[in-house]
Amino acid sequence: MPCLDLPAHRLHYRIDGADSGKPWLTFCNSLGTDLHMWDAQVAGLAQDFRILRYDRRGHGQSGAPARPCSLADLGADVIALWDALGIGRTHFCGLSIGGLTGQWLGIHAGARLDRLVVCATAARIGTPEGWNARIAEVRTDGLAGLVPATAERWFTPAFRAARPDAVRAVLDGFTATSADGYAGCCAALAGADLRDRLGEIASPVLAISGDDDPVCPPGDLQAIADAVPRGHHVSLPGRHIVNLESADRFNDLLKAFLTPGAFRE
Repeated sequence: MPCLDLPAHRLHYRIDGADSGKPWLTFCNSLGTDLHMWDAQVAGLAQDFRILRYDRRGHGQSGAPARPCSLADLGADVIALWDALGIGRTHFCGLSIGGLTGQWLGIHAGARLDRLVVCATAARIGTPEGWNARIAEVRTDGLAGLVPATAERWFTPAFRAARPDAVRAVLDGFTATSADGYAGCCAALAGADLRDRLGEIASPVLAISGDDDPVCPPGDLQAIADAVPRGHHVSLPGRHIVNLESADRFNDLLKAFLTPGAFRE
């Protein structure tokens, strides 16, 4: 199990795909999931990219510092991984809080990014009051009570009926997330607001929304695409975990955007 030991915590990561010589592609998961949320993308893109994915601090098999974290902490974790693995430049794809992490990297570490894909996210997700209430709930009752509402937000009824095993696997990962790790990342979301800084992102940006996403609706992704100098927005069928609900179309879109000359800008 490859891990990077940092001063306050350990990051579990995995590398898949083509041998050296292919471009790097880094995936960053959503709140309450682990690196397996990208299994369908690895299966579809491994021949074309060298793929790095990892468990965010407090998720999956990564450790969590005792204190809450900030969006800058989450971005620094990614940079630490790149440095340790000798990755000078990479494409980046993140969903939800992973998309916020990607926006932070586009602002603060743009020289390390080729193309940036942000999915089911926003420059500010929710409100500080909402996230603080979620933190209090999780610290009191744990994550199990959040499962029904999470399933509703993340997947359409049709997908839940058609792919119950896939949905169950994601929700099992959700309940396995440590309460401290989940709450720590909720604190990062409570303090994250990049709306005034999106114009600093120089990388080409593709913003992908789920057309029925109640968490980050298509308008949030269009706002990102409009605010960056080189932005595009595409909406796919699905709710918040759109990379799973529309996996084939998501993979085709990602490959086209990340392949020189294949995406019409």
